[in-house]
Amino acid sequence: MKFKKVLSLAAVGVMTASLLAGCGGSDEQKAAEKQVQLDVFQFKVEFKDQFNKLANEYMKENPNVKINVTTVGGGGDYGAALKSKFSSGNEPVIFNIGGPQDVKDWQSKLEDLSDVPLVKEALPKTLDGVTKDSKVYGLPYNQEGYGFIYNKEIFKKAGIDASQLTTYPKLLEAVKKLDAEKANLGLDAVFAFPAKETWITGLHLSNVFISPEFDGDVNKTFEAKKVDFKYGDQFKSIVDLQNQYSVQPTVSLDYSQQVEKLFSMGKVAMIQQGNWAYNSIEQIDEELAKNIGIIPIPVEGVVEGKLPVGVPMYWAINKNKDDATKEAAKDFLNWMYTSEKGKEYVMNEFKFIPAYKGYDESKIVDPLSKEIYKYSKEGKTINWVFMGYPSSWGQNVLGADIQKYLSNQMSWDDLIKNSQQAWEKDRQ
Repeated sequence: MKFKKVLSLAAVGVMTASLLAGCGGSDEQKAAEKQVQLDVFQFKVEFKDQFNKLANEYMKENPNVKINVTTVGGGGDYGAALKSKFSSGNEPVIFNIGGPQDVKDWQSKLEDLSDVPLVKEALPKTLDGVTKDSKVYGLPYNQEGYGFIYNKEIFKKAGIDASQLTTYPKLLEAVKKLDAEKANLGLDAVFAFPAKETWITGLHLSNVFISPEFDGDVNKTFEAKKVDFKYGDQFKSIVDLQNQYSVQPTVSLDYSQQVEKLFSMGKVAMIQQGNWAYNSIEQIDEELAKNIGIIPIPVEGVVEGKLPVGVPMYWAINKNKDDATKEAAKDFLNWMYTSEKGKEYVMNEFKFIPAYKGYDESKIVDPLSKEIYKYSKEGKTINWVFMGYPSSWGQNVLGADIQKYLSNQMSWDDLIKNSQQAWEKDRQ
């Protein structure tokens, strides 16, 4: 009996050890299963370094998550790069979409994000472009605005009050004055017009003149079967103005040359850009960055004294990934905009104008974002509708035709006709 009892206890011990070993293996297996990799494919080159730093902060707090960030933008075509990325079979879990057209184009890949807490924090109308059938398919990056960024010191030397440049005639008068005095002001030209960048001409600049045609409604734009270019004459005037008084040749001038080599070096007085350019300017000349402002692009006799303000892009999640990966992706995006660490980066490192509640607007640090936020608060804005353009139309058709127009290879009338036909063909 005693031997049997000892044997029984030994057996129990072996069984217990086996069970513990089994549990240990199970825990290790579970830990391995919990390891999640988030491949992020994003477009905003201006904050890629800061974004990578924030991703590292998140990984410190969540060691089971590995974040890999790929950035394609600036001079690159993000839309084409994203299609190529998906075609390769190496699909990212987090990527960017721009609005109604992208929601349509990428519908088979988009996770419904309606249950993400961040959705409830989004500011009014910021989700309009990515909401379909009451489902939300994207989370706003931020708010951005653009217009003519100007060098305050140069304007001061030339005796120009930027606050008065609310109409086209006043803007034209100021441009001619700057041009006449450019030698004394140390300028190569008044503008640096980067017509090589079709997103600047075919998307941003065109939006100023097409948005009023569709009452500033991105969904109305998206549903439109045709575009009339109701304010095409005003559009032409601003294209011609920038081109005539710009460093040449404008069709080969890119974003880097415009912002970094010309404006930031004091070689031009004005550039058509937005608050996203601030980081680049600051990195080159901190003092200049403190002394810049932004003024609206006028639509003569129609919309004057208003800045185009909107959401540049949205974060989307690939619905075809496994549940654990999708949940980690949602948590990361939610954390980025709601945690104290995330908010600190959004305001101070990214220098974003928040698209969400819960932020102290007084902490907006750069002068461009402050001005844009002021215009936004006062309701002096033009809505962004270019996300409702037919897919690739703004850049590959209109932007490309603007390049032809500036190179004397196409008349403005032909530019309008070709762009209208391409729009109508896409919407048939």
